[in-house]
Amino acid sequence: MAAMAPLTKIHRALILTVVLASAIVGLPAGSQAAEPFSPDQKSALDIAIRDYIIANPEVIVESLNAMQARQEVAEKERQRAALAHMQGQITGNENDPVIGNPDGDVTVVEFFDYQCGYCKRMVDPVLQLLKQDPNVRWVMKEFPILGPASVTAAQASIAADKQGAYSAFHVALMKYRGRLSDAVIFQTATEVGLDLDKLKADMASPETRTIIQDATLLARTLGINGTPAFVIGGELLPGAVSLDTLVEQIEAARKG
Repeated sequence: MAAMAPLTKIHRALILTVVLASAIVGLPAGSQAAEPFSPDQKSALDIAIRDYIIANPEVIVESLNAMQARQEVAEKERQRAALAHMQGQITGNENDPVIGNPDGDVTVVEFFDYQCGYCKRMVDPVLQLLKQDPNVRWVMKEFPILGPASVTAAQASIAADKQGAYSAFHVALMKYRGRLSDAVIFQTATEVGLDLDKLKADMASPETRTIIQDATLLARTLGINGTPAFVIGGELLPGAVSLDTLVEQIEAARKG
């Protein structure tokens, strides 16, 4: 299930022209006249549409705004249906790294990229939340979309989980300031005490590749095209959000 494609300006203009033409000639949209328009009638219709738009330019903006609003509502409904249908994959993939309380009563799922500046801004608020609320299970979805270094970092992070050091490595990478490179990633792994030989072997494993592929496919299916993105209960929160917003959504999920 792919994300709904937005209407182009040309598509919108064509739809608007049909609607205006139908209104002017007194026909419901989609219906056909009993007989084709004559050349003179077509010319008159073109002039009438042009004059109407010039005299009432605001109807174009109003029409496009209404269309955009309907499209956003439809996409939100599609997204909620996908969230409900795929809860098992979203929260229950046993291969996904987990920080916080593995047995927490509320699960938060985060899609992120190690080179995403907005994701880096969320690290301290997330750590603060997990400290003040020890009953939250935080599932990490590696979604490397910002280049080869992001993929390497995601692979290394999943491999670090095999050595029981996911959280330490994750936080260290997220707090690194500057562009990531293989050298930076492996140096960070050394600093947190990881076995580099084992790390590199686990990075190349089919299981690591599958974990990243599954998270990426899930993100695309849910219409997530950027990072960070959070799933709490049946709600998807795109982009960096405040600590207060996270707390409110977690409490809402607890109440059911």
